[in-house]
Amino acid sequence: MEPVPYFAFRDYPAGSEAAVQEALLQAVAGKAYILGKELRTFEEAYANYLGATAAVGVGNGYDALVLALKAVGVGGGDEVVLPVHTFIATLNAVLQVGAKPVLVEPDGQTYNITAVTAAPAITSKTKALLPVHLYGQVCEMAPLLELAQAHNLKVVEDAAQAHGATYINQHAGTFGAAAAFSFYPTKNLGALGDAGAVVTSDDAVADFVRMYRNYGEVQKYQSEVVGVNSRLDELQAAVLQVKLQHLDQLNAERQRLAAIYDSELEGTGDIILPYTAPGCSHVYHIFSIRTKRRDALRQWLREQGIYTAIHYPVPVHLQPAYKFLGYRTGDFPVAEELAQTSLSLPLFPGLRAVEQERVVGAVKHFFR
Repeated sequence: MEPVPYFAFRDYPAGSEAAVQEALLQAVAGKAYILGKELRTFEEAYANYLGATAAVGVGNGYDALVLALKAVGVGGGDEVVLPVHTFIATLNAVLQVGAKPVLVEPDGQTYNITAVTAAPAITSKTKALLPVHLYGQVCEMAPLLELAQAHNLKVVEDAAQAHGATYINQHAGTFGAAAAFSFYPTKNLGALGDAGAVVTSDDAVADFVRMYRNYGEVQKYQSEVVGVNSRLDELQAAVLQVKLQHLDQLNAERQRLAAIYDSELEGTGDIILPYTAPGCSHVYHIFSIRTKRRDALRQWLREQGIYTAIHYPVPVHLQPAYKFLGYRTGDFPVAEELAQTSLSLPLFPGLRAVEQERVVGAVKHFFR
């Protein structure tokens, strides 16, 4: 019996793979590979899709975070409040711009940062809030925006896992002064390599990112600032144009698969299923369950040829690289419990019914 992959690239919807290949051929034939028509077309299309003024393509999602923070004025001596339960890129970006990351607990149900968890961490040095729309669910943004306004803080969204997700019918990535998106291949909207974008409705932010991503140039060989080279290339932009047309359908398929897991696994053992907060939508970049028997369950599934993942096995505050921040075991019990109990099940567009049935059956058998 073939194994069930945690993630696989499948031709979903049917014909999309051929369309991507055709778009690549056309981009190659265009013979303009950097900052050309394909990029401009994608940037405009993605901004329109989200309901933002601008999307500025950059090299990857990490660069998008760094450039977004720089663009809103975060730098040395500033503090940025962000969740401890996130991928390390979020923390690294804050350090990259010379600011101090101030970590806070996630909410125990959504696993996202909230105004309640963020408020106690704000000091006179706080410059920005950095909410992460984790696993594909948008943070509850209204209270966070009110908190930011009350303390005159910038909001920069990490929307790397939430393409197309909404909060009260507004897309993730359109709430703050700027937002960072990753188009890593396994994302809900994925390229064929590294790619990212900064999204904003602030013209000054957009102009800064366009300049900074290209050596700080306002025109060729005229640099206004010491910038970097972080440009979304034409081939990736061509691919993303095609995939953007299918994003809502891809997300709907993820939601359909998640609903099956929810229905089939409800009441199974001590499993805690994903919770979606009122007003928030979830596009299930990751379908993460919790169980105190996580390690044994994962091993059992592996023995049945079913592959899973853990997001994330070691909280960022306990990673060796960040010892200098001074956090210790026990500082963030919610995040530490998530690291010990979370298990991500296979969920991706193109997952076959028979494969999902095997996953469900194996999980139920384990808890009998």
